Amino acid sequence: MKTVLRNVAPYGEQAVDVVLDGDRIAALVPVGTGVGDLVHQFSGEVLLPGLVDLHTHLREPGREDAETILTGTRAAALGGYTAVHAMANTDPVADTAGVVEQVLRLGHAAGYVDVRPVGAVTVGLKGERLAELGAMADSAAQVRVFSDDGKCVSDPLLMRRALEYVKAFDGVVAQHAQEPRLTEGAQMNEGVVSARLGLAGWPAVAEEAIIARDVLLAEHVGSRLHLCHLSTEGSVDIIRWAKSRGINVTAEVTPHHLLLTDELAATYDPVYKVNPPLRTAADVEAVRAGLADGTIDIVATDHAPHPTEDKDCEWAAAAMGMLGLETALSVVIETMIDSGRLTWRQVAERMSTNPARIGRVTDHGNPLAAGEYANLCVVDPGAAWLVDPAALASRSRNTPYAARTMRGRVVATFLRGTATVLNGALAL
Repeated sequence: MKTVLRNVAPYGEQAVDVVLDGDRIAALVPVGTGVGDLVHQFSGEVLLPGLVDLHTHLREPGREDAETILTGTRAAALGGYTAVHAMANTDPVADTAGVVEQVLRLGHAAGYVDVRPVGAVTVGLKGERLAELGAMADSAAQVRVFSDDGKCVSDPLLMRRALEYVKAFDGVVAQHAQEPRLTEGAQMNEGVVSARLGLAGWPAVAEEAIIARDVLLAEHVGSRLHLCHLSTEGSVDIIRWAKSRGINVTAEVTPHHLLLTDELAATYDPVYKVNPPLRTAADVEAVRAGLADGTIDIVATDHAPHPTEDKDCEWAAAAMGMLGLETALSVVIETMIDSGRLTWRQVAERMSTNPARIGRVTDHGNPLAAGEYANLCVVDPGAAWLVDPAALASRSRNTPYAARTMRGRVVATFLRGTATVLNGALAL
């Protein structure tokens, strides 16, 4: 069956009709000339490759009270995503072929986006011995990204061995950079605000020290390294230096670290408690600049749902993490498009092409061209919407943008030519 997306603007440029034939793009033709069995009418909205998230917490198996693969992938589709990488800190931990294959099957059953399991680096995320990296890589899930995210692989010898091991199958270790001894009891960014509030500080050097160590390890063993959720100016400087040396390192920034600062901790609202913590305005400026100049390769959501009881409590007891899938693109529009720091083509690179490349996902993140897979999203960049936590698709409600008016709304998402979202609502 042929489907026509009438009057869409690839990368925000010249409007065309996009003709889909099954799961592929068949042609891009002048507006009004596309012919098909089904026509979806648009009004010149921006067409992008389907977004790819390298860092999503779907919580299943084990924490279905916070999120399930079904609810999380519905949120992803509404946010314009066609593929997400599901982090390993589930219960049981995704540290065996059996668990990653279970996550893969649940993703297929949900059907909204492709779910690519991330394998744990160490057994049980305990940082004591390597998990079954080869077995997960050879499994039906074909895992290529390994991370203990939520915890740092702090043992340098273990980190070296992991980097060496994944070379055999072109894998990548995605490090959560947090020196544990420097962050014991930490509650927020260490600085002027933490001193004023009397909360234990989380120093920038706790992130930067691990990043510096690991880029040197990656250079030493000649392996791929990815750094999760950069949050400090110093971290950006280290990655920039590492890339100048030709070290095979990539890095991500989250939407919340592009927009929010540690001043929000003064509200003592645990919705703003996150790992790594919200940093200073100078750090926010640095990560925006790093994303703009390519030092930071991608935007990743670090979508971290939590049930109400884990967030609606005093700050010290609250879990760390924020929702991100449905609001990520709006934050990037506000911080990077509206400021002129990125074009739509560059947004597609940082939110689709690059994460697909890092995760070795070959059927997503491709150009908007004939013959490519029809994994697509259509965005109305001018649409304003009010973030209502109760209206989000996630099972959890811990969004830091509640009651905030955001701009830019995904109006349609297509997974291999099938609409998962139409007119801003779920279509499956």
